[in-house]
Amino acid sequence: MGRPPLSIGTAGKIRTIGSGTSWRARCGFRDYDGVVRAIERSGTTKNAAERTLKEAVRDRVRVDATAEINPDTKLSTVAEAWWAAFSLSDKSPGTKRIYRERIDAQIIPAVGNIRCRELTVGTAERFLRAVETKHGPALTKTARSVLSNVCAYAARLDAMARNPVRDTSPISVKPKKGKPRALTAAGIRQLRAYVTYDPVARRRDLPDLIDVMAATGMRIGEALAITWDAVNLDTKTVEVRGTVIRIKATGLIIKPEPKTEAGYRTLILPDWAVALLLARRRREDLRFGELALVFPSAVGTLRDPSNIDHQIKDAFTYAGLPDLTSHILRKTVATLMDEAGLTARQAADQLGHAKVSMTQDTYFARKTLDTGAAKALDILRFDDA
Repeated sequence: MGRPPLSIGTAGKIRTIGSGTSWRARCGFRDYDGVVRAIERSGTTKNAAERTLKEAVRDRVRVDATAEINPDTKLSTVAEAWWAAFSLSDKSPGTKRIYRERIDAQIIPAVGNIRCRELTVGTAERFLRAVETKHGPALTKTARSVLSNVCAYAARLDAMARNPVRDTSPISVKPKKGKPRALTAAGIRQLRAYVTYDPVARRRDLPDLIDVMAATGMRIGEALAITWDAVNLDTKTVEVRGTVIRIKATGLIIKPEPKTEAGYRTLILPDWAVALLLARRRREDLRFGELALVFPSAVGTLRDPSNIDHQIKDAFTYAGLPDLTSHILRKTVATLMDEAGLTARQAADQLGHAKVSMTQDTYFARKTLDTGAAKALDILRFDDA
């Protein structure tokens, strides 16, 4: 008796081959047309190759799941079917990563076994409140958005009478209290000088990166994505063309679009930054790699913005300012532009903000304003004062 065929939408046994840092995982998958096709993925370890293959199988399973969706379908199945379409959209890789994390970490574990007909407003509300208690409002707001999209998808397929998430309580993400903090010109110069005294920061090649961020107001990911062909030392300009992000199962890439449409910009460099970059390009101890990165890793590859953010925090702690983060550089650039009499629109263009209000509300430190009130209110003083 022959081996029974794979069921539609299922994968066979995974086989791996390789050694050292080169592994391949392979299996057969019976597609929805009945044809068994081979799927293969690679990785630097056996486990990594298997994990990547399993994710590929998972994504393939979702393709035709909509035909099975009905009121008795579990939300985990609906979430995967919705994701199949969403993953092919033109949303940014970062957004896709965040949404996938919410599906895997919160939605499927908590409500994945609930059937479409069983998800009520109350159930959704309790789920969101539990997430908020454990993870805070910001993450909960994203989880709510993803679950709402999943339920709207189910409603379009008549698996739900309506989207119950729409009637749950709104989630408020309150802005941080206090005025935006920025350093003075003297303060930022002193901070940059302290960083150069830090042997760990020098070994991590941070001083030049911090200087360029202070000279431009770039985000960490944008600065790490600069390539030498984007720098023109003759015209004293640098183009912001993309940002470095990490994609699950892929690694670090340069996303060819900055954070917003306004992120595409060409910035004029101050003379001291031009001199810094010129000296950096001539350094023989740096390996700029195949991408010709201005700020490469020690082996000429991309650096992780998250890791660099923590390293900059360490450098600031060494400088005696442990409460500062790398974002202080962007705030300082915006505030110095404001104090120099430049417009909010100019500052927004420098930072890559689509909305001027974002620059004004979040990045400008408050000035001491002479509104004339002090002189007018002098009439309230006592005569014998």
